[in-house]
Formats: sequence, structure tokens, C-alpha cells
Amino acid sequence: MVVKRAKTSRRAGTRKTAAKKKTAAPPANVSRIRPLVQVVEGALDEMKAVNVRVLDVHKLTDIADTMIIASGNSDRHVRSIADRIVEHAKKAGFRPMGVEGERDGEWVLVDLQDIIVHIMLPRVREFYRLENLWDVSAARREAASV
Repeated sequence: MVVKRAKTSRRAGTRKTAAKKKTAAPPANVSRIRPLVQVVEGALDEMKAVNVRVLDVHKLTDIADTMIIASGNSDRHVRSIADRIVEHAKKAGFRPMGVEGERDGEWVLVDLQDIIVHIMLPRVREFYRLENLWDVSAARREAASV
């Protein structure tokens, strides 16, 4: 028995279609994120964190919707800021998934599920430049100035 194959054109699937633009929709859990951002900002302000930046990264990655980057004046200050963030988050009913880097205190990461908080010494922050990595508008400004 001979099976006949239907002839298909290579060009059949190559028609260009109009690309649909994605609209910048806010994250689905925005009602949960805003109060948590306020809790974290309150803890950062209370502990006198320096150079606080809040970055909306929900369009860039699936690991978090918001990244908050702040600096402390010393390793002890960095650890204390992280401890206060965890304390305030727990009081507000948010459970941190984890805290990394507390032993050295140069860079402490607090994972609050939808929000990732980086607290760093200024020299570490300058070296890694996370703002430029995650802030698309800053990357565009930097590319334009070169």
C-alpha cells in the first residue's frame, strides 16, 4: 500500500502577520504588592537606609514584580536594616522566603516573594550596579550618552 503525502509549500507558513503590541499591564497581585512595598519603605526609612530605589521589574522577569535597592553605612547597618525589614514584614503578615548574606553583611538579600530587597554597602552597590541592570530607562539613558 502506498501512502501519498500531501504536498506542502515551504512558503505556506511564512506569511507575515501584524505583530500585536503588548500593553504594559500592572502585575496581577498589585493589591498585595503595594502594602508590602510601603512596609519595606517604612523599615528602610526607620533604619536610615541610604539611596533607596524602587524598581518595577514585572515586565522584565518572573522572579519578582518589584526590586528595592538600598545602601547601609556599615556591615552592621546593612544587617540591621535587613533584620528590621523582616521584622516589619512579619508584623504585617508577610512571610519572607529567605534572607541571604547576613553573615558578611556587605550585601544582604531579603526575598519577600513578590519583592526582592537588596541592601548593600556603597562600594558593593557601585561595583554591581543593579540599578543599571534592572532599570531599563537608566540603561537607555546610559546607552544614549555613550
